[in-house]
Amino acid sequence: MKILVTGGAGFIGSAVVRRAVALGHHVINLDALTYAACLDSLAPVAESSLYAFEHADIRDRAALDRIFATHRPDVVMHLAAESHVDRSIDGPADFIGTNITGTFNLLEAARAYWIGAGRPSSFRFHHISTDEVFGSLPADPAIKFTEDSPYDPRSPYAASKASSDHLVRAWGETYGLPVVLTNCSNNYGPYHFPEKLIPVVILNALADRPLPIYGDGSNIRDWLYVEDHAEALLLVLEKGRLGQSYNVGGENERTNLELVRAICSILDRLHPRVAGHYADLITFVPDRPGHDRRYAIDPTRIRAELGWRPSVTVEEGLERTVAWYLANEGWWRPLLARGGVGQRLGIST
Repeated sequence: MKILVTGGAGFIGSAVVRRAVALGHHVINLDALTYAACLDSLAPVAESSLYAFEHADIRDRAALDRIFATHRPDVVMHLAAESHVDRSIDGPADFIGTNITGTFNLLEAARAYWIGAGRPSSFRFHHISTDEVFGSLPADPAIKFTEDSPYDPRSPYAASKASSDHLVRAWGETYGLPVVLTNCSNNYGPYHFPEKLIPVVILNALADRPLPIYGDGSNIRDWLYVEDHAEALLLVLEKGRLGQSYNVGGENERTNLELVRAICSILDRLHPRVAGHYADLITFVPDRPGHDRRYAIDPTRIRAELGWRPSVTVEEGLERTVAWYLANEGWWRPLLARGGVGQRLGIST
C-alpha cells in the first residue's frame, strides 16, 4: 500500500511513518518543516526505498495537486497540524490557516485525485484528530468521551481541530469521499518535541531547572504511548468502517502532578541528581486560560470492532521515554534553540 502521510516529520506523524515502513508500506511524507518538525526523527527509515519526502505546505493547493499526481497514493493519513495549545492562545492565526484552511485544501486535492482515478473503492482519507474537540470532563471516572460526545472546544487549537473534523465529515457526506476519523488522547514517547509536558519535565530536570506545573496539578489526562497510537491508526486505515470515527485512548488516566512525580522517581533511579531529589524542583505556575480539567477516552468501539487496545501502561511508557531522552541528547539538544522552546507561552489574553 502506498500511503501519503501529511505531517510525517512531527511527533505522531514520524511514529506512523516508521511503523508503516517497518510493515512494508510505501510512504510519502509531506511536511512543511515548521518549528516542531524534525527530519532526524525519521533517520531509521530515511534511506529506505519505501520512503519519500516532499517538502510542502498543505495550504499550497498547487503543491498538493502535484504530489498526488506524482506519487499516486492509495490512501491518505492526515496528521499535519499546529498542535500546541499554548501557542494557539498567543497566535491563533497559524492554527486557523493550517488546521482549517490546510485541511480544506487537502480534502479538495484528495477529492480531485480520487475522482480522476475513477473513484477507487480502496481509497481512504484518514483524518487524525484529538479528544480536545470534546471539551472538558467532570472528575467522575465513569464519564468518558465517546464517539458520540458533543463537541465543545475550549481553546483556539481545539476549535481549529473541531472545524477540521467537521470538514472531513462533510466531504464524506456531501461528496462521497471515503473518510475515516480518529480522535486520540494525549500522546507521549520517544521523539516528542520538547515543548509538551513530559519532555519539558525530563529536560528541565536534567538541567536542574524548575519543573513547571500549571495551576495545582490536578488536571487529568489519559496518556497514550505514541507507538501504540501509530499501530491503532494504521489498523483504522486498513479496517475501519467508512464514515466512522474511532476514539483511541491509552486507558492511563493520571493527574499532571502524579505524572510529574512519576517522571521524577524514574530519573532518581536512572540519573540521580547531585543533591536531593528531582521532585524538589516541582514548581506550580499560573494556570493557562481555559485549561480543561479532564480528558478520558472510552475506547470501546475500536476494541470491539477492530480488536485494538493499548499495550503499554503509563509506568512502562514513562520508563522507556525517560531512558530514550537520556540516551538521545544529540536529537533533543539542537531543538532547544528553536523559537519559543523553553519559554512560558499561552498566558497572554
